[in-house]
Amino acid sequence: QVQLVESGGGLVQPGGSLRLSCAASGSLFSIIAMGWYRQPPGKQRELVATMPSGGSANYADSVRGRFTISRDNAKNTVYLQMNSLKPEDTAVYYCNVRESPRSGYVRDFWGQGTQVTVSS
Repeated sequence: QVQLVESGGGLVQPGGSLRLSCAASGSLFSIIAMGWYRQPPGKQRELVATMPSGGSANYADSVRGRFTISRDNAKNTVYLQMNSLKPEDTAVYYCNVRESPRSGYVRDFWGQGTQVTVSS
């Protein structure tokens, strides 16, 4: 059983900052990547940022330069530092862990989601 526990969402004014955290626990064997997705109101879920194991971070164009993803591999934890927040960043943010427990098999785990609201 794998659990992802997210924290750090909330209400912030435009231009403000928030830091999201996601701690993964349980039977994880070979993590391929950890990342963040978001689902704005009335829209589909979209990629925010991912960090492959041993690789470089990837960002959506809309957040590049404002958001920073980082990982603590010893704690199986991924963070998302969000600066210069805009109203269009308002969404439910989901943590994602992708692992490959055996060759040719990939599976995704998702957090429960945390609301981020950017409003004055």
